[in-house]
Amino acid sequence: MTDAVGSIDMPDAQDEAPESQKKARKGGKRGKKGPLGRLALFYRQIVAELRKVVWPTRNQLTTYTTVVIVFVVIMIGLVTVIDYGFSHLIKYIFG
Repeated sequence: MTDAVGSIDMPDAQDEAPESQKKARKGGKRGKKGPLGRLALFYRQIVAELRKVVWPTRNQLTTYTTVVIVFVVIMIGLVTVIDYGFSHLIKYIFG
């Protein structure tokens, strides 16, 4: 039987670096900061991610809101009709 490509039994020679070339990580940036520094970093990362968000225009937001409200009203109507039908069916069966 042959080994699959990328098998963990025999790693490629290029994937393994000699021990002398590997750097030991000691916490990185987070290891040097106290709790307030980590909290500040966390909030900076939040702001950076929020800047990447593509926010909808007012027209898109109005359209999306209208679609959601119409869908909810239709679902309320559907559930009401089914509930009304089941209640009359149960009254008919059990008197």
